[in-house]
Amino acid sequence: MSLPTTYTRIIFAERPVGDIVPHKAFRIEPEHKVADLEPGEKQVLVAVDYLSLDPAMRSWLREKKTYREPIQIGATMDAGGLGTVVKTGKDSKWKVGQTVKGSFGWTEYAQMNDEAVALVEVPQGGELLDFLGPFGPTGMTAYFGLFDIGKPKPGDTLVVSGAAGATGSFVCQLGVLKGLKVYAIAGSDEKVQWLEKELGVTKAFNYKNKDFYDQLKEHMGTFDVYFDNVGGEILEFMLTRMNLYARIVICGGISDYNNPNPSGIKGHLNLISSRALMQGFLVFDYASKFGPAIAEMQQWLSEGKLKSKFHVVHGVKSAPEALPLLFTGGNTGKLVVKVSNI
Repeated sequence: MSLPTTYTRIIFAERPVGDIVPHKAFRIEPEHKVADLEPGEKQVLVAVDYLSLDPAMRSWLREKKTYREPIQIGATMDAGGLGTVVKTGKDSKWKVGQTVKGSFGWTEYAQMNDEAVALVEVPQGGELLDFLGPFGPTGMTAYFGLFDIGKPKPGDTLVVSGAAGATGSFVCQLGVLKGLKVYAIAGSDEKVQWLEKELGVTKAFNYKNKDFYDQLKEHMGTFDVYFDNVGGEILEFMLTRMNLYARIVICGGISDYNNPNPSGIKGHLNLISSRALMQGFLVFDYASKFGPAIAEMQQWLSEGKLKSKFHVVHGVKSAPEALPLLFTGGNTGKLVVKVSNI
């Protein structure tokens, strides 16, 4: 297989304070030699096809450790993705041409240990990108967050913030599948229309409208499960609208990710009178259960009961400018970078 002589990677250059300024936080390095990535024993060289962009990346840029070690200044920006094996080292278990997934980072080529990648086999009727969507961490986050922590019952009222994003859009669809009354919160009228007409939610709301909270009170009333992706003022409001034994699933807090001094919540005492549960989680805690969950998601996708939507940007050099879209509502569906020309 003929390979180029050079490749591009994106380096983490400066820890952002507040909003990410792409040209300050990241540095594009276009002239690295592919020959320097010669795979050693039990290693492979992977041509990166797609990279996942996720809100959690903002926490990786902080100096403070979260659920993982922070990315170090001068390192290639990390990211999970999908790629093709283009060269193998001695005694590698992989073969040239196989499609694999792994944490390749923002780069066009990655030298990987055999054990750091896993085989990807696209099911009949599926597509490769589904492994960054319904069959990947995004879909699993929606599945286990809703079903294991939200524990919805038929007829329950489910509210989803960040509903037009990657995880939120799957939570909405899973709620519809399970017979819930699903109320979706998004940031534009276009997204509201998509959620109602394409995904079939009971009603969607644009939180930027002046009468947003009045509309939510009128149509939703109170809720049983709230799947929270944004935190902030909307979470504070939802803490005043709980049914008895309500469950609040804390998946993310996009409204505060760029805030160096988050304000925190004030309405938590309402959890007492409502006997409610508010719980955070990490999808990786459920890794041993991914198999059956993915099989169920595959079934729904093949039956047309589940839809994937991807917001695709092109070229690894586009990643720094694309990442902030996650915090401004600039994407609908799963945000990915198409790196190769497959």
